[in-house]
Amino acid sequence: MNAASRLVPWLAAPLAPLALVFLGLRLLLTPVFLQVEYRMPGFPADSYGFTLSDRLRWSPYAVEFLVTDAGIEYLGGLTFDDGAALFNERELSHMQDVKDIVRPALWVGTGSWLALAGLGLWSRLAERGWGFRRGLRAGGWLTVGLAAGAALFAAIGFTQFFTAFHSLFFEGDSWLFLYSDTLIRLFPVRFWQDCFLYIGLIAVGGGLALGLACREPRSRQA
Repeated sequence: MNAASRLVPWLAAPLAPLALVFLGLRLLLTPVFLQVEYRMPGFPADSYGFTLSDRLRWSPYAVEFLVTDAGIEYLGGLTFDDGAALFNERELSHMQDVKDIVRPALWVGTGSWLALAGLGLWSRLAERGWGFRRGLRAGGWLTVGLAAGAALFAAIGFTQFFTAFHSLFFEGDSWLFLYSDTLIRLFPVRFWQDCFLYIGLIAVGGGLALGLACREPRSRQA
């Protein structure tokens, strides 16, 4: 086995968690997820008056902003039917901060899938597929371990987990809003709890699938 072949499993293993988390994130950044999430049993009503139709009308704009090249003026120009701005300056600033994180994350996630595809193709052509599968298997179990650790932290106290998450990616208290602000009314804490749960489930499910399915051929184990 040459040096390049020995590197394949070491490269594939860390790429697998990135790819699986990206898959969960990308599935959530769709209008379909909003349609499902707002209809989940027990999803909190907006005490300031947003109906289900209102949330389904306004929330896709936020998602569209995050996944496209639109500038902050895209959200800044939105108004309610009475002409009032949909988002205030603090909310717009935070949405720009979020986009500055989400967009690179999407690029990294896409790159992880492309890199895995390239490694898989190279391994197949070089007849070293078992090394690639070993890397995927290790990456699958690594994903399960990381997701389990995050889930345990979140289960102990989601508020602390949520605060730690924002402290890691945002400066100060720029992510704190009034309950009357549009962002909170569209995306209450329950929304984010479910997002972390779904991404975790997708990552764990994919990790288990890789860990159990990507075993070395019996000829290699013998």
